[in-house]
Amino acid sequence: MKKYWLVVLLALAYQAFAQKGSSSLDSKVKEFDAYTQSALRQWEVPGAAVAVIKDGKVIYKKGFGVADITTSQPVNTETLFSIGSTTKAMTAVCLGMLVDEGKIKWDDPVSAHLPELKLYDPFVTRELKIRDLLIHDSGVGNTDFLWGMMDISEDEILKRMQLVQPSYSFRAGFIYQNIFYVAAGKVIEKITGKPWEVFFQERIFKPLGMSRTCAKTAHIKDENYTRPHYKLEGKIEVIGVMNVDAVGAAGSVWSSISDMAAWTLCMLDSSKYAGGRLLHPSTWAEMFKPQTLVTAAAFYPTARLTKPQWTTYGLGWFQHDYKGHKINFHTGSLPGLTAIHGQLPDQKLAIYVLGNYDHAEVRHALMYKAFDHFALGGARDWSSEFLTLYTGITDSQKNEEAKREAMHVTGTNPTVALSAYAGTYTDPLYGELVVQEEGTGLKLTVNNFERALLDHANYDTFYVLWEKKWFGKATASFRLGTAGKVENVSLAGMEFRKVN
Repeated sequence: MKKYWLVVLLALAYQAFAQKGSSSLDSKVKEFDAYTQSALRQWEVPGAAVAVIKDGKVIYKKGFGVADITTSQPVNTETLFSIGSTTKAMTAVCLGMLVDEGKIKWDDPVSAHLPELKLYDPFVTRELKIRDLLIHDSGVGNTDFLWGMMDISEDEILKRMQLVQPSYSFRAGFIYQNIFYVAAGKVIEKITGKPWEVFFQERIFKPLGMSRTCAKTAHIKDENYTRPHYKLEGKIEVIGVMNVDAVGAAGSVWSSISDMAAWTLCMLDSSKYAGGRLLHPSTWAEMFKPQTLVTAAAFYPTARLTKPQWTTYGLGWFQHDYKGHKINFHTGSLPGLTAIHGQLPDQKLAIYVLGNYDHAEVRHALMYKAFDHFALGGARDWSSEFLTLYTGITDSQKNEEAKREAMHVTGTNPTVALSAYAGTYTDPLYGELVVQEEGTGLKLTVNNFERALLDHANYDTFYVLWEKKWFGKATASFRLGTAGKVENVSLAGMEFRKVN
């Protein structure tokens, strides 16, 4: 009888403890929800979706605001957002599956599987490993103009990489590089005989039950998706969706917060899901091993406040220390659209944030707030601190731009008649630029893809006023030869030679 009552008392005590723990978690979730709503208002984000995972469960999942300010369509947990470069972790996982199947090794030469990819130096082409495709250490700097300023195929993008001059020595630095993830997608296709997007669907989306997730923008089938928003001349406006399907394995996936919660659960729990696991444990662990150092200049400005001792990059993940713990995270950014996936692995905690307002760094604030609130303790108002930080950065950039503009000599005229600037300019890497007279000014077309008006600044330099205002300001500087004729133009660092 004594044993019976002891068992009853222990059961009651456990029940009371469990209820207290549940009540405590409920309270924390409500506090986080209130903070999230306040932070999103503070950053003026029209719409967002957030999920928090703790101890193998989704403890928080919610949509906020509107998907489109012009229609007031609400965001819910099934609304599709661009996940941007958080796609990269999926690409790395798919390569990991091929490693597990013995079809590739991380240190296979890329040329063994993708001989058509050639770089600036035969040595680099020969020594480039599959691992290098994922860790931004190739020596090739940013080449986003290959998809942001022209409409060409994946194959043509990779072909032009041979023309790109290095920014630093092979494996001697870090510059974020999207195009090598395109190459990674091509490796998947070469090995499996299936386009990377089909492989994603079969090996990630379907097993995890991610039924809303689309590998490409072109695959979106219904209207429950967000529109991107941007502040133009002091007013938040809806802008066009930037289609990045040509570099899809680097960042074209669209998904809902419900689906991304399933992905986040899987990634936090050594790639396990209800029906099995995506990767062998050792391969999953390899994803998160530091692969290369990230310089302070190449890391996020948030480090000015979080003050990490080290910053690294794994296979599709940024990493740093925070309060003595390791964080794995990655952002996704397209014009007017944002994402962040953050993990605090030793606390079995993760967060995913999707947003529809350009570079609203509230995503970072919610990540660190979640880590503090649900695991590490601390009451810092990361939203206010990051808002001050990023507002200061924006103001500084505006001041620098104003200083550069002030250096232009006023009261000058173009050196030659406007008709002399008109013509076609080409470059094997950058493509074709066409300048035409329009009324009393000039207009510019880049690769029959992006358009702008040219507003005279001084002498032979013009301001580039993009048709897509969110592209910001650039300058086009024409150069005359010894005969006084226009020979070249430099546009935002891209050089074109006049051919007619």
